[in-house]
Amino acid sequence: MALTGNLEFEIEIQSPAIEFFNFFTKQLYNLPNATGSVHLGEIHEGHDWHAIGSVKHWSYTVDGKVVTCKEKFEAIDEENKSMNVDFSGGDIKDQYKSFKFVMKATDKEGGGAVAKWSFSYEKIHEGIPEPKGYVDFVTIVTKDVDAYLLSSQQGK
Repeated sequence: MALTGNLEFEIEIQSPAIEFFNFFTKQLYNLPNATGSVHLGEIHEGHDWHAIGSVKHWSYTVDGKVVTCKEKFEAIDEENKSMNVDFSGGDIKDQYKSFKFVMKATDKEGGGAVAKWSFSYEKIHEGIPEPKGYVDFVTIVTKDVDAYLLSSQQGK
């Protein structure tokens, strides 16, 4: 069993790719309002929620358990609507030496978009399972953020 791994998956959304991408890169502080799976988010280091290198502290539910981590943007690509994010600290460090993800939003012909998520991780030992709970968590968050964005559009 390998200590390092990658998981990739796509989720179709109804929101335009730019709105979905902008939520995560310009409105991330609203995440607890958009989904019940995220309980708390606060700036841990830095002064800007959306600056490269600013560290946020999160509390969220994975596999039915409330856990915490620190998160920071490593790269944001406006043109390609993608972002690279590093998770560390909190409960993440109990299972993973490193845990990173890339999200890329792409418009679909005829409307809506696809959110592609790619996780790369290194487990602290072979007994740690693949992070399937994080796939479930991100799937829920993606659908909740999509619904949040759609309901916001209706109010305009």
